[in-house]
Amino acid sequence: MRKYLTVLLLVLSTVLRAQTVQVWDPPFQGAADAIRKDAVTLTAYLPEGTPKAAVVVCPGGSYFWLDRRGEGELVGKWLAGNGIAAYVLHYRTGGWFNFTFHTRAVFGGNRHPAMIADLQRAITLVRQQYDGPVGAMGFSAGGHLVMSAAEFFGTDFTGRAAGTSLRPDFVAPVYPVVSMRAPCTHTRSRRGLLGDGRTGNQALRDSLSLECHVRPDTPPVFLLRCDDDPVVDPANAELLDAALTEKGVPHRTVRYRTGGHGFGANPEKMTEDTALWQAEFLDWLEEIHYGRH
Repeated sequence: MRKYLTVLLLVLSTVLRAQTVQVWDPPFQGAADAIRKDAVTLTAYLPEGTPKAAVVVCPGGSYFWLDRRGEGELVGKWLAGNGIAAYVLHYRTGGWFNFTFHTRAVFGGNRHPAMIADLQRAITLVRQQYDGPVGAMGFSAGGHLVMSAAEFFGTDFTGRAAGTSLRPDFVAPVYPVVSMRAPCTHTRSRRGLLGDGRTGNQALRDSLSLECHVRPDTPPVFLLRCDDDPVVDPANAELLDAALTEKGVPHRTVRYRTGGHGFGANPEKMTEDTALWQAEFLDWLEEIHYGRH
């Protein structure tokens, strides 16, 4: 395993543009499930020179699929172009087949805690090869995932952290899914995360409703929402903002009147409002980690 990590981290640190590696290779048990060799990948987009920070990027897709371009590739390239090492994580999801046929209740399949295990594994790998601030950015269901990492870092879902801190130094949930129990719940994401046959489990819903688990040592949060979001009720972000405020967690909440959902880093999907969000994030990151006041 040590030899494998050395080779993997060497690849990650020397790639000039984008290089994809397998997160769980060689294959072993993770999150209580056998992980296929190519099921989870991490694609590095590295800037020239020394990175200012590193960010693990989690695309959205209702925990059933991933927006690999607008919330993945384009985000990675944008961050790298601004001096930040970006690692786009293609984590396990329920998949289109299970979305269509509801088969996980009988045959099993990807569901919690597979997704958080994948993200924690990615944070571990990045942190072992980069000694600066390591954060996570996620969109929609990916926003729920990175916020889960910010709250549940005391539990090692990978079984492989080996003393490495699982606490991100900062997180950026963008138009995130937050609650699994409130009326504003995004039911497709809840089903994708919990799995068929478990969506009615109230204890599980409560355990993954992020507004209930903010802790005082939660890392700084950049939270973005749009008033006209037609997919994920912006009340999700309101619940999270209130919980962060109550616990005294440093955070910046950016609220736009227009923007909808799913724009990521794709300029073709942005409004005049949301065209500003990337500059807002970079400004916030500079403020909290680079000492600008």
